[in-house]
Amino acid sequence: MQSLVRVPESQKRIIINEYLRLNRLFLTKEDMLRLNAMSDAEEIEEALSSTWYRKDVEAASSVYRLPTSIDVALNRHIVEMNRIAMLVAPEDGLMALKAYLSRWDTEDILLILAAKSLGRRLEETEPFIISPRNLPVGIAGNVIPYSEMKLLMEQKDVESVIKELVRYRYGAILLQHLRDFQRTEDLGIFEGALLNDYYSRLQWELRFKNGDEGTLREYFRAEITKRNLLTVLKSRDSHLSKDVLAKHILSGGFAEADAFVSAYETKDMTNIVSRLKPFIDISKAVKRYSESKNIAEFEVEVDNVLIDNYFWRFRMHNPLSLTGIFFFIIRGQFERENIRRIVYGKEYGLPVNYINSILLRI
Repeated sequence: MQSLVRVPESQKRIIINEYLRLNRLFLTKEDMLRLNAMSDAEEIEEALSSTWYRKDVEAASSVYRLPTSIDVALNRHIVEMNRIAMLVAPEDGLMALKAYLSRWDTEDILLILAAKSLGRRLEETEPFIISPRNLPVGIAGNVIPYSEMKLLMEQKDVESVIKELVRYRYGAILLQHLRDFQRTEDLGIFEGALLNDYYSRLQWELRFKNGDEGTLREYFRAEITKRNLLTVLKSRDSHLSKDVLAKHILSGGFAEADAFVSAYETKDMTNIVSRLKPFIDISKAVKRYSESKNIAEFEVEVDNVLIDNYFWRFRMHNPLSLTGIFFFIIRGQFERENIRRIVYGKEYGLPVNYINSILLRI
């Protein structure tokens, strides 16, 4: 693992002031509604140019076409947020933050594996990679630098990608499951293995040090529970077998794997939600799902449950505490998701009212 990049103390105050300034620049609910009222991606991109996304939009729009240019701008923005967060983080929280930011390595690897399994070319994958460009290795939290990610994208197939990853911890994890993938062509096997490793390392690094990590540990247990709940619902929607589902359930949430597998035996979505309500309550989405039959109703609701349950607790912490810095990044990721929902909602011609209904309550 690469060494962490630190800055001289003489520059630390400047960076802290910049970080505190950025904390005041998040888009408001009214900003999101204004973006959604716009007619197309071009108008949205222009509006984003007058926000804290300006530099990212300018850089991305000079290379990519809409709507991909907005995706690239959002990804660049996330990388910059990660960089600032690493520079202001307390010394004893750096490894926890680095463990958290390695989620982008995991997401990038899964994106590349999916692209290779579908025979996608490099230029069809590269814009959606989150890894930092033109930043010192390690400063944005990624274990794998962008140059290496690009090398992975150039590989011919899934097996070649995994062999290239052997120099990192991810390769050894994936190799253990390569034979199962070759037999089933189920990418979820790789996803489960990488995510179990990710959350295990993250919770270990968040073990109590300063006494304020409890909310973060609970939040990530809730995030694991969310992933498992959505896995059950999507598996039921796709009529997967119980054995396949069981391989995709993650460890470390509010419920044991058996609870999710048992709930899956219930054929009705409403009953599944009811069975899992003690662990995470998304019952408000049942009526909407019964009308639309769209699994996305549950995805929106579960994210809003996490926001409602934890954001007010995060706000109680000093912005410069480890929890406050995690909140800065988490909030940025949810903002990115809202903008993407608006942009692609416009691309697919979805009604304004519907897009408003799927925006997260940040």
